[in-house]
Amino acid sequence: MAGGSWDPSTSAPRPGIYINFLNAAAAQITGGARGIVGIPITDRDRTITTTTDKTFYTVETEKQAADLFGANKIKPIQRIFAGGAKQVLVYTMPPYVAEEVDQDYIDMRAAFDSRMFNVFVFPGEVTSDEQDATLSWMQQSRSDGKEFIVVFGGSAADDQDPSVGNARTTRLADKHAVNLITGVVESGNVVSSAEFAPYIAGLIAGTPINKSITYAQVRVDDVSKRLTNAEIVTALQAGSLVLVHDGEKVKVERGITTDKSKIRKVRAEMAIVADITKTGSDSYIGKIDNNIDGQKALISAIKAYLESLVTANVLMPDFTVELHPDYASVGDEVYLRIFFVEVDSMEKIYLEINVG
Repeated sequence: MAGGSWDPSTSAPRPGIYINFLNAAAAQITGGARGIVGIPITDRDRTITTTTDKTFYTVETEKQAADLFGANKIKPIQRIFAGGAKQVLVYTMPPYVAEEVDQDYIDMRAAFDSRMFNVFVFPGEVTSDEQDATLSWMQQSRSDGKEFIVVFGGSAADDQDPSVGNARTTRLADKHAVNLITGVVESGNVVSSAEFAPYIAGLIAGTPINKSITYAQVRVDDVSKRLTNAEIVTALQAGSLVLVHDGEKVKVERGITTDKSKIRKVRAEMAIVADITKTGSDSYIGKIDNNIDGQKALISAIKAYLESLVTANVLMPDFTVELHPDYASVGDEVYLRIFFVEVDSMEKIYLEINVG
């Protein structure tokens, strides 16, 4: 189905639902799946003889992954499940050939265009050019109506200098991009932020949309570099995702994207887009008359859905769904204006203590 953002100056060429986000009961709209992570794995991450190149495999358990790719080659998938994702959509990259690698990644992105997932991540390090290409792909997908979050990371050497990670954050600034700049120590081994990014992808996908990953505990031994308070503050101001050791455990300092948006709020918006789009295509487009009764039915269904998100502590109760006053909903076109405020998590507590 067509969709994406809409331009007030022109009519969309295809039937579909077009949604613009602005800051400032024929069928009920129900929630879709949230916990799917998409990942391309290379020949280093699988036993070539057991799977086919350029093929998707849906994995729901570690055993299934081990049977498919080899028990000693599934660490990225294990990390995704450890983070909390319910399902991993795996795409098998062909064996590495230097002169073909760029086209292999282009083919991989095109293949993922036909699949549904919530978070995308690489199993390890990729070049800055590939990071840029992946960011552009995600942005184009969003314009086309398909939204997902991408998680990036860097090398073990990069992780030792937070300014390098922050520069990567600035380069990859986007509401739907997350950049981990700290590596970890896992079972005595240093794991780079790029290698540990699958865990963060699983954590984002597996966390309910009415919860934040801020201060989420990460079950590793330590971080590969403990940042100073000043370095943590600078990283947060840049929009970097930072892991810290608080003296007892490792945890996510703050759940933010590279443009400093809250991951919780971004995922709430993603859920609303996905759910309204799915139900609109299933129950409204081509099935409901574009008259007063049909428009009221559509508005009522969206209101009922948003009410369910209020009950689930995803949205604040004061929301608005109405026909857009600036555009005429006539013919086969309906323009709605929706306003809502997401519920945020309590992240800063200020105390004033008076001692007598």
